[in-house]
Amino acid sequence: MKTTTAHQSATTPLAHALALELRGVHKSFHTNEGRFEAVAGIDLRVGTGEIVAFLGPNGAGKTTTIDMMLGLTAPTSGTISVFGRAPREAVEAGEISAVLQTGGLLRDLTVRETVTAIAALHGAKERIDTVMKRTDITSLARRKVSKCSGGEQQRLKFALALLPDPRLLILDEPTAGMDVSARRAFWDTMRQDALAGRTVLFATHYLEEAQDFAQRTVLIGAGRVLADGPTAHLREMTGGRVVSATLPSDRPTAPAVAALETLEQVSSVRLNGNRVSVTGPHSDGAARMLLGELAATDLEITTPTLEAAFMALTGEES
Repeated sequence: MKTTTAHQSATTPLAHALALELRGVHKSFHTNEGRFEAVAGIDLRVGTGEIVAFLGPNGAGKTTTIDMMLGLTAPTSGTISVFGRAPREAVEAGEISAVLQTGGLLRDLTVRETVTAIAALHGAKERIDTVMKRTDITSLARRKVSKCSGGEQQRLKFALALLPDPRLLILDEPTAGMDVSARRAFWDTMRQDALAGRTVLFATHYLEEAQDFAQRTVLIGAGRVLADGPTAHLREMTGGRVVSATLPSDRPTAPAVAALETLEQVSSVRLNGNRVSVTGPHSDGAARMLLGELAATDLEITTPTLEAAFMALTGEES
């Protein structure tokens, strides 16, 4: 399927407003079976204050790309800059932080001891109470990390990432282990931070999170960008809205199907008994015909999901 570059062509920030830029980034590894290219040429620009979802199936190159953004590994070729700096320089300057899915916590320390130790490294002791309150871990202050649930440990990692007050926050499965209310509270915080100018890029397997919270979604597969644009636009790449209704049982259905197929930009018309479904980018015409001359009832209009776009572009099966 054709990729979209609507975001890049229409709303890409100017260079001085860029938080993150990847140019022609490749990453190869040598394995027993020969050379393996995990990232096969990624170009990406993220502007200050954006919330960007970074999605792809297992093996798509997400984690390798995030590692390069954080300076944990270097590209085989291409360049990465964070606010005009090399990733390692940006990390040392406190301009970029990350919440990673695994590792990074000492199980025998309490929550407050963990935050205090990391705050000392950043010279940010004055921010301890602020970040603990902001990430809702104040009540966990005396609890040992080993006694914290997976979701509580993620909130602790979030607090640690906020200590240097970074301008760019990179999140790898940030809400893993959190319940629904905790996830919603987390993203409310992210929205507030983005409004204040913090840039957020997150990888997640919760497609509804990208759909609900990301202004922009980047889909990658086989180490390349498959699609990049406003999240709402990517949802429409699967063919548009679906209009469903029940046709009258005392009339033949074939003429109704034929009439619906004549409508402009209808991509498919499906019939299941007397229930007809019309797919296309414009729902108004189908809805008018169904409710008007076709005397249909129980009309329903559904919009495509990001999951459908994800499956179509990556070739993943549900």
